[in-house]
Amino acid sequence: MKYTFLGRTGLKVSRLCLGTMNFGPRTSEEDSHALMDQALEAGINFFDTANRYGVHAGVGSHHGHTEEIIGRWWAQGSDRREKVVLATKLYGEMGSWPNEGKLSALNIKRACEASLKRLQTDYIDIYQMHHVDRDTPWEEIWQAMEQLVREGKILYVGSSNFAGWHIAKANEAAKRRNFMGLVSEQSKYSLNERTIEMDVLPACEDYGLGVVPWSPLGGGLLGGVLRKIDEGRRASEGMQKAIDKHRSQIEAYENFCQEMGEKPADVALAWLMNNPVVTAPIIGPRTHAQLTGSLRALDITFTEEQLKKLDEIWPGPGGAAPEAYAW
Repeated sequence: MKYTFLGRTGLKVSRLCLGTMNFGPRTSEEDSHALMDQALEAGINFFDTANRYGVHAGVGSHHGHTEEIIGRWWAQGSDRREKVVLATKLYGEMGSWPNEGKLSALNIKRACEASLKRLQTDYIDIYQMHHVDRDTPWEEIWQAMEQLVREGKILYVGSSNFAGWHIAKANEAAKRRNFMGLVSEQSKYSLNERTIEMDVLPACEDYGLGVVPWSPLGGGLLGGVLRKIDEGRRASEGMQKAIDKHRSQIEAYENFCQEMGEKPADVALAWLMNNPVVTAPIIGPRTHAQLTGSLRALDITFTEEQLKKLDEIWPGPGGAAPEAYAW
């Protein structure tokens, strides 16, 4: 495994982050525990979850189920908790009563304590805001986060799905309070979704935030989807529409990966890690084979010609703003 610092912090995390959103809804608790054990064996020490993960149509599903699965895994001992850098999130509504969501000081306090209880731990390494709250002032948010840091309940604060100007506004407000502010941003980022290159990536680079991309395989489009269909796997209606829209690009991409002698999913992950602002893409394996396969991406390197070809297949917005659309 390869490791890097999370943004401007002294915290070392693995170059791949284990996403847990499938734990509960798609992956049984037993299999989820086995995947986390396998991740540690592979050297992955960076796990991501959220307080709302765990809901599906089955019996016993509920918000917080995924955190509970992780908590019961930690309770097995063998230094599992000590080996993991855990990032969880708050923002979404956890109930129908007022103040059970978003980023008021009251909900930040309650949500953190509830996550700690479900996770069976005394602290959260990286407490992430799952979305920007346009109704709550930064003075209130940072006061609440500072209190959690003083109490030892959280160590770092991160954001998710923030725009570049949100990151700037948040960290300038933190600076006025002599608080560290945001250290990471979790954004939707992949070869076929490069919007954040305009503003979010430049903001993260300037403020020293580590970028943690979610949906690094473009919802499956970059995972060798055409080959899988040829092998008899059925695509959902939504996936089929996406394939029809991007078929020529996907064909060119899968041919490019074949010429490289690499799997499309591995190339997509490696391309993200080639960006120095990116800390670790989030992978969401459902099987041991998928987790093992993702490790190959750590060893893939690109020539300048190959990177140029990928830009031709999956064009970005044209760089950072304003040059992306103006002179």
